[in-house]
Amino acid sequence: MPKVTVFNQSGSQVGDVELAEAVFGITPNENVVHDAVVMQQASLRQGTQKAKTRSEVRGGGAKPWRQKGTGRARHGSSRSPIWKGGGVIFAPTPRSYSYKLPKKVRRLALKSVLSDKVQNDALIVLDELSLDAPKTKDMINILSSLSAEKLLSLQQSVTLTLRSLLTTCLTSKQLLPLA
Repeated sequence: MPKVTVFNQSGSQVGDVELAEAVFGITPNENVVHDAVVMQQASLRQGTQKAKTRSEVRGGGAKPWRQKGTGRARHGSSRSPIWKGGGVIFAPTPRSYSYKLPKKVRRLALKSVLSDKVQNDALIVLDELSLDAPKTKDMINILSSLSAEKLLSLQQSVTLTLRSLLTTCLTSKQLLPLA
């Protein structure tokens, strides 16, 4: 059973807590974590690029010149992709880049990341986090006493206190790869 030291808000040790072996004690799977990160990044893509194909470009209804007798190459439309002002061949269209990994794979990715954090002593556990008011200055003092740079918290008050900091990355339960 992995053990992690429990701290209070002032940064002093309060005790130890044993973590679940099934979540925090597995061997991290880097490939699954990579797949989960790529999935999240692909879901954040806009996918709004668009260009007009030959059927969407305005004009080009009439044949530019007759088929035979001019000595020039045959053409049926002035909006052909080889013409200036013509459409784009295989033009990009708006689409969604998002996809979903299986639920067990997403859960394994989260367990792998949490296990890696515990194995590298990068996980800090607080006994309680109580703030009188959502003040950023108070939260900065708590983080500096714990010598922590990043924070993962699911409390709304913590989100309110840290949203103005540029060095903090906040997340919510919906962004965790559990669902």
